[in-house]
Parts: sequence; C-alpha cells; structure tokens
Amino acid sequence: MKAVVLRRIGFPWVMDVEDIPRPSPRRREVLIRVVGSGVCHSDLHVALGEIPFPLPAVLGHEVSGIIEEVGPDVEGLSKGDAVVTSFIVPCGECYYCRRGREELCEKFHSTLRRGVYFDGNTRFRTRDGAPIYTYLLGGWAEYTVVPATDVFKAPQSLYDKLWKLAPVGCAVMTAYGACRNAGLMPDEFVAVYGIGGVGTNIVQIASKVFNARVIAIDIKDEKLEFAQKLGAEFIINSSRVNPVDEIMKITNGRGADVAVEAIGLPATQIQAIKSVRAGGRAVMVGLSKAGAEAPYEINSLVRREVMIIGSYGGRPSQDIPVILDLIAKNIINIDMIITNIYSRLEDANEALEELHHGKILGRAVIKLP
Repeated sequence: MKAVVLRRIGFPWVMDVEDIPRPSPRRREVLIRVVGSGVCHSDLHVALGEIPFPLPAVLGHEVSGIIEEVGPDVEGLSKGDAVVTSFIVPCGECYYCRRGREELCEKFHSTLRRGVYFDGNTRFRTRDGAPIYTYLLGGWAEYTVVPATDVFKAPQSLYDKLWKLAPVGCAVMTAYGACRNAGLMPDEFVAVYGIGGVGTNIVQIASKVFNARVIAIDIKDEKLEFAQKLGAEFIINSSRVNPVDEIMKITNGRGADVAVEAIGLPATQIQAIKSVRAGGRAVMVGLSKAGAEAPYEINSLVRREVMIIGSYGGRPSQDIPVILDLIAKNIINIDMIITNIYSRLEDANEALEELHHGKILGRAVIKLP
C-alpha cells in the first residue's frame, strides 16, 4: 500500500510516498481503508521537529473510512462499516478511562502518542521489516490500523460525505471539548484567539451549539471574515489593535466570560488570561513547542479568581456520537470548515507547506478514493 513517510524533520522536511506492506489488525483492532485524512497543525509541529517524535513516521491523525478487516475480540464492528476515529485513542481500562476522562488515558499517552500501539509495537513496517512509527493514527496512508475503542460508526445519512468527517476526530472534537470544559453557557461572551483549524470550529460550535456570543481574534482579515460566516458576532484584528482593550470595550469593561486560546503562543495565552472577567475562565487549547512556558501576573490571577483550564481534545466515546448527531442535524456545518481539499497522498507535502505558510483558511483534508 501507499503511505506518506516522514524521513527528516526541520524545514525543509523530507517526506515522500512509499510502498509498504499493508498492516493487519491484532486483538481488539480493526483495519480501516482511509477515505479522508485531515491535515493538522500538530502534524506540522512534528515535521518541523517542534514536537519530538521517532522517525521514520507516518503522520495524520484525523481519519474517516471503511472497515476492511476486523481483528479478534472486536464486538459491534464489521467489515464494510463506515466509521470515524479520534486522535485520542482510549484504552477503556486505565484509571482515567474508567472515570470517563479518556483524554487523559494513561496507555494512550505512554504508547500511541509515542508512535507505537498498546502492545508497544508498531503496525507499519518497511518492505525489509524495519519499523515505521505512526503519529497517533498514521492516517496519511491508504490503510491504517485503529484500536476498536477508537472507532465510531457514522450515521447512514452522512455516508455520502464520509471523507468530510475526518476532522471530527481532532479539530471538531477539540473545539467541542474546549466549549464543554469551559462550562460555556448561552449568551456568555467567549473570545477565541486564533481562527485556524481548531479556532474555526470553536467559533461555530460556541455560537451554534452553545448559543454564546463569539469574539474572534486573529491577525488576518480573511480569517476574521470567515469567522463571521461561522457565527462570530465581533471580530478583532490583533495586528492593528490591542485585543484585550477591544474585548473590554465590547463587554462594557467587564471582560469575556470565557477566552479560548487555540494557537499555543505565550503572548496570546497571556492575552487570553487578561481578557476574561473576574471569575472568568481561560481555556488553553493550542499546542506549542516542547518546553514552552507562559508567565502570568500572579496577584491579578489570584485576586480576580480567574480559572486557567487546560483542554486536550475531548472524550471520544462521549463527544463523537454527539458531534456526529449535530452534523447530521446540520447544526454543525462540516462543509464550511473544510476549505482545502487534496485528492492524492502525494499532495501531503503541498498541504503541509501551505499550512506552514498560513495559506489554509479552515481545515485541509486529503480525500482518497
């Protein structure tokens, strides 16, 4: 089968389509024929060497497709099922999974997030048997193996747009999880810093699902115009004005109820903390370079009782069925957020470069036959 294999990190990275053996599912796993695979900023972080990861590797962690083969001890899934996956792969057995906190799954963070499966082995290999690591799901390939705990059937009404559902497992779920973790309520002001792949989904979900009043912040006018189409009531270009001052004007000097930072920069994280009201919630979603830290003013944080909430993705078994239902009801418009479409695995390099240079407005998806 074809797979896009990253061989060298940094810019320019080295990543080419290679012919490798098709993997087979093991116990409690399924083999998926990929029909849609998203292009995420986390993939770019790996390619640039900002997130340490073993090489060679197959990137891509937003996957939708058709089950091709079912491994032993899998229940409720069959060959031919149209499915969606999540970048967070819960084991279903550890301390956190048993408590409904799948995003903190111990086995996921100690295995798949480091390129191997729950048994400590890779599923992708070169023709001569050398291991190829998978960044979470290894979705930039014609086929990939996914643990059955991370596979969700798509509603029949969405079969015709199955490839478009790939971002559900990361960009959409991460946005939904951020709104849920913030305890977002109707008519609350929510400031969204960074209108990219995740930020666009936060804008749409906060406004359409949680009925909040969205303030979108970015440095590019085209992204802010896009945010308005998705439901933003106010827009701020932070390259021209101080976003904290503007948020205070919009909220009559009180501050936003919630600020969500979807970039992963120390400067914007500090702005997010400063832009919420007393008792407000600053939700940090964006990933950064390994080891990055953001300072904040201690006394202001304490006296104003501002809550800082880290939000990593979502809870797959709880969130994805809800999200798929919202898409089926057209409350979440999945078509709007996909702005760049690539039709071959060979286009993965182009997609990553365009993401690197800020040329992707919403989400990019590689569509496979």
